[in-house]
Amino acid sequence: MTHFGKIKSYDSSMGTGSITPETGGDALRFKKADLQQEGQMPKVDQRFSYETSEVDGGKKRAVNLQHQQGEGPSQKEQARTQQG
Repeated sequence: MTHFGKIKSYDSSMGTGSITPETGGDALRFKKADLQQEGQMPKVDQRFSYETSEVDGGKKRAVNLQHQQGEGPSQKEQARTQQG
């Protein structure tokens, strides 16, 4: 099942971070290897879709993270603004 959330933190030196579910609840940990876009560094408050996996005796973590476009103005709104 796909979930959505926003990046709470990311430590590039350790390659780990956490994401806060949009539906509420505790932030879930993730690893750099769980990011689907190669070479992309997640930033705080970016929206990602993700799935969950259980590790360490039932603790959940986020996997298969994919950055979600569509934050801010839509493409139509941006085009209208550029045209004046």
